Amino acid sequence: MPAVSKGDGMRGLAVFISDIRNCKSKEAEIKRINKELANIRSKFKGDKALDGYSKKKYICKLLFIFLLGHDIDFGHMEAVNLLSSNKYTEKQIGYLFISVLVNSNSDLIRLINNGIKNDLGSRNPTFMNLALHCIANVGSREMAEAFAIDIPRILVAGDTMDSVKQSAALCLLRLNRTSPDLVPMGEWTARVVHLLNDQHLGVVTAAASLITTLAQKNPDDFKTSVALAVARLSRIVTSASIDLQDYTYYFVAAPWLSVKLLRLLQCYPPPEDAALRSRLTECLETILNKAQEPPKSKKVQHSNAKNAVLFEAISLIIHHDSEPTLLVRACNQLGQFLQHRETNLRYLALESMCTLASSEFSHEAVKTHIETVINALKTERDVSVRQRAVDLLYAMCDRSNAKQIVAEMLSYLENADYSIREEIVLKVAILAEKYAVDYTWYVDTILNLIRIAGDYVSEEVWYRVIQIVINRDDVQGYAAKTVFEALQAPACHENLVKVGGYILGEFGNLIAGDSRSSPLVQFNLLHYKFHLCSVPTRALLLSAYIKFINLFPEVKVTIQDVLRSDSQLRNADVELQQRAVEYLRLSSIATTDILATVLEEMPPFPERESSILAKLKKKKGPGNLPDIDDNRRNMNGSTEATESSEATPVVTPQFSPSLMTDISTNRPRPASSSSFMYSPRTLNTSQPFTDLLNLNSPPATGPSLLVDVFSDSFTTAATEVSEESFTRFICKNNGVLYENQLLQIGLKSEYRQNLGRMYIFIGNKTSSQFVSFSSSVTSNEKLQTHLNVHAKSVDPLIEAGAQVQQILNIECVSDFTDAPALNIQFRYGGALQSIAVKLPVMLNKFFQPTEMSSQDFFQRWKQLGAPQQEVQKIFKAKHPMDTEATKTKISGFGVALLNGVDPNPVNFVGAGVIHTKSTQVGCLIRLEPNTQAQMYRLTLRTSRDSVSQRLCDLLCQQF
Repeated sequence: MPAVSKGDGMRGLAVFISDIRNCKSKEAEIKRINKELANIRSKFKGDKALDGYSKKKYICKLLFIFLLGHDIDFGHMEAVNLLSSNKYTEKQIGYLFISVLVNSNSDLIRLINNGIKNDLGSRNPTFMNLALHCIANVGSREMAEAFAIDIPRILVAGDTMDSVKQSAALCLLRLNRTSPDLVPMGEWTARVVHLLNDQHLGVVTAAASLITTLAQKNPDDFKTSVALAVARLSRIVTSASIDLQDYTYYFVAAPWLSVKLLRLLQCYPPPEDAALRSRLTECLETILNKAQEPPKSKKVQHSNAKNAVLFEAISLIIHHDSEPTLLVRACNQLGQFLQHRETNLRYLALESMCTLASSEFSHEAVKTHIETVINALKTERDVSVRQRAVDLLYAMCDRSNAKQIVAEMLSYLENADYSIREEIVLKVAILAEKYAVDYTWYVDTILNLIRIAGDYVSEEVWYRVIQIVINRDDVQGYAAKTVFEALQAPACHENLVKVGGYILGEFGNLIAGDSRSSPLVQFNLLHYKFHLCSVPTRALLLSAYIKFINLFPEVKVTIQDVLRSDSQLRNADVELQQRAVEYLRLSSIATTDILATVLEEMPPFPERESSILAKLKKKKGPGNLPDIDDNRRNMNGSTEATESSEATPVVTPQFSPSLMTDISTNRPRPASSSSFMYSPRTLNTSQPFTDLLNLNSPPATGPSLLVDVFSDSFTTAATEVSEESFTRFICKNNGVLYENQLLQIGLKSEYRQNLGRMYIFIGNKTSSQFVSFSSSVTSNEKLQTHLNVHAKSVDPLIEAGAQVQQILNIECVSDFTDAPALNIQFRYGGALQSIAVKLPVMLNKFFQPTEMSSQDFFQRWKQLGAPQQEVQKIFKAKHPMDTEATKTKISGFGVALLNGVDPNPVNFVGAGVIHTKSTQVGCLIRLEPNTQAQMYRLTLRTSRDSVSQRLCDLLCQQF
């Protein structure tokens, strides 16, 4: 930058600033400013031959006045005139004024653009830098339109000076963020990537920032940058500090460039080239080794720079998730930071270990630090660090340590900060449910949770314990006894009263044989709490009272007296009054049989996903929730989970995205249910969309196995139909069908006889709009005669972070083998994006399950004995041979699972009818597992041979 001469001191500006500082009051300051504004205005209007120095001085005064908070409505033209000056200081002040005060919609933009264009073409590096800085500072769409072609040309020109290249790269980065559709990089891509080989590290640093942003949007266009980034990173980490003297910061070679290169590499999967991958691994090992070396300086700047590179390297190791040795080393390095005296390092270590815990390679290594994390939870002074410790305990939890972690969280909950109590409550509830082997422990944990932090226990949590108790016969007696004992405490939280009222109303008879918990004692215990509760809880207790009349006729008179009292029949709340009147009348006129029918035990809740995890996701925000699924990340970095026998039976009153999978219960569902019980299903309120699959729309009709699947793969303009997720939906109807860095496609579907409806949720994951958006469904010519699919139109514009829903109505005309494809096209960043995904519409979706006795089954089996009606396949097991998981898959396939029908108890049989518009096809299934040989024999018999073959092909893929 040119030196400033003594004549540029601008004495008049200094005097004006001094006068402002010497003002004794606000009024005096305003008076002095108004006087100066009048003087400047008169100079601009009166003196047409005002020299550049005077213009510069007056423009500086206007800038100072603006910084004091006053509006400036003149002087813009004079600032624009300064752009034509050949003096650096005058041009600099002109650009500064324009950057700060000129609106992007100003009429002067055209004049400003002309001045900028002249400076960009001047080949004077100082003037070019000023012009580029101004473009980046204003960053308007008009400037992007004017200079989107000029700036890339300057950036890659061979005769451009290094300082100008730096400014051009950062200017282009700014324009790409504000107007990505106006910055076409197609013809410049290769030359921009080649800047990573530039001799000047400042240029490489600026180019790395630009390429990282562009690669996040169009990774295929910039994948050649991976090899160059690895080569440059290798030269940096293996160099001595003296080799890069100009870019060595406190004995750390080029830390900012190293961080940017490591961040760029996180846009891509591990390199496929073995030599390149080996070189990158060597770089990462070198960084980890340097972290173990004694510090070369005691100054904090040295440790900050060193740790910045280290943490970014660990982020890359986690992202690749393919080198077990590196993952374990990274985990051990982070473990050392857990006890570091620097709070920021402890925070970052906990945060990174949360991600490491989701990898199958490093999960066990993370678990070795459980005592350190628990100690941090108890002793850490910073609440944000304690919160990260809670997150890490949640992420590292599995069946081996669930009880210990839940106990520690409950212990901490009593003294936890109020800001994180609700989150801890949700996490304890999720872990207790997911890893409950003994459901008595689950009941104890939730009741303890309510006792410790009842105010923070949401409705979803106490709904869950009721639902699980109702669906599991083996825990109902214990739950009734435990709740009864908990209610005897002098002070009970209202949520505990709700749980107690519901469970005792349903299962109080299981403990009524003990004189200490006789029917009258149970009633008095609940009624003692009645007047201390809110209206909704009182309504629930009244429903429990009428249930008591059915369970315990001996307390009927006592309860009727309560219902008949003025406090109930004349209650100011219409809901309580109506319940009291109706329940009293029902108990008086109904016979014992009618009363038993109306007030029979609640049926099991439908098998759906847990709403607690959805609530936690909503609270934490998308992408911030650690994965607690037992199926840790696989080799390519995705987190695809499989159905497992270890999944916990969970059911919910509304459908929400969850990582927890349901398993059928063997308890029969009654044909009718009571409408009088204040059920969690009636209490539940609708919730807004929290992500693409927060399905606040018509519920699915059958059991679902929804898991969150996040895939890092991305194709810019896919031409082939993606079938990656197709087989995962054979036995489930809901989930994430496709995801890349731009969008996520989720779906839920429901089928009845030969008709189906599919809800497709398309979410924009970027910070820019999708324009010219279209979504259509195509079928081949043969499929069109067998399957009718009608797709409703969608909005052609999807805002950043928003989602749209498309509804497909499906009709099965006759049996089919192929599947339709979803074709999506839109423009993003000026480039046309095309995605085609195979929709999971299979023949088995049109099953209607059929219950059959053993005699009926084998009679029908013999009737379908023709060779063309049977298809049999013997195949090797691809997944663990687990009984409960197999039952879940067969039920999810659509047939009724027939228990006790096959003479061999280890075999599985099912029956169902495929409904098409033209006909109905009965189907019988028999699956014979051989655990010793790890083999299956699958036999299907249907009345149509093509159906048998298709169903066999679909079902055998699931085992």
